[in-house]
Order: sequence, then C-alpha cells, then structure tokens
Amino acid sequence: MVEHVSATQTYAALEADAGACLIDVRTEAEWQFVGLPLAPGNRLALIAWQGWPGGVVNPRFVDELREAGLAEERSLYFICRSGARSAAAARAALNGGYLHCFNVAGGFEGDADELGHRGVVSGWKAEGLPWRQG
Repeated sequence: MVEHVSATQTYAALEADAGACLIDVRTEAEWQFVGLPLAPGNRLALIAWQGWPGGVVNPRFVDELREAGLAEERSLYFICRSGARSAAAARAALNGGYLHCFNVAGGFEGDADELGHRGVVSGWKAEGLPWRQG
C-alpha cells in the first residue's frame, strides 16, 4: 500500500535520509515550463509516468527507475502535478519490487483555487518548498 505524505513531510524525510530520492513523474513539458522541485542533496530523478500528448502510461517506468540507479530498498517519494499520477506510479513501483514508495499528496502544484490557479492552495509550491523554473 502506498502511503500519502505531504510535501513538507517529504522534504523532511529527504533531509533525514541520504538514500531517499524524489521521483518527478510529470512530463518533460511540465518540467520545462512549470518548474522543478529542488530536493535536498539534489536527489531528484525525472522519470515520466505518462507520455505527452496522449497520456499513454510509460511501459518502461519501473525499468527506468532501475536504470536511474535506484535500488529497491531505497525510500522513493513520487510527485506529479496534484498527486494522482504519482500515486499510480508509486503503486507500479511497489508492484515492480520496490519496498518503500510514498506519494506526495498535493503534488508539485496542488489543487486549483477558485480562479483555477494552481500552486497556492496545496502542494510543494504552496508549502513554500524550494523549486526552480524549468
């Protein structure tokens, strides 16, 4: 079962565990145009869960985790825009043999506010954690 943790809890866990890694599962376009979370120790892996356009699930996702050098016993924290894709990616990693998979609830940008803007209600950006524009 995948545990859902806040962005702040994720950042603290990454600071406390030098072996932990943040996996950003958004698309390349999101990484470039929306921005990237900055993880302690620069422990950030960019591995898309779905392709763009079309949203087809990456059939090599778990293989790409291994190719990135991420051992199955490491704690992995999965993040997307709002927490849905990353939850699916974390479940796939668990099913693929990874032991400690967490979903970043609220994701990078979180829920939309009453005007449809993201990044202010919940998630990595709203919690004031470090990030950079593409």
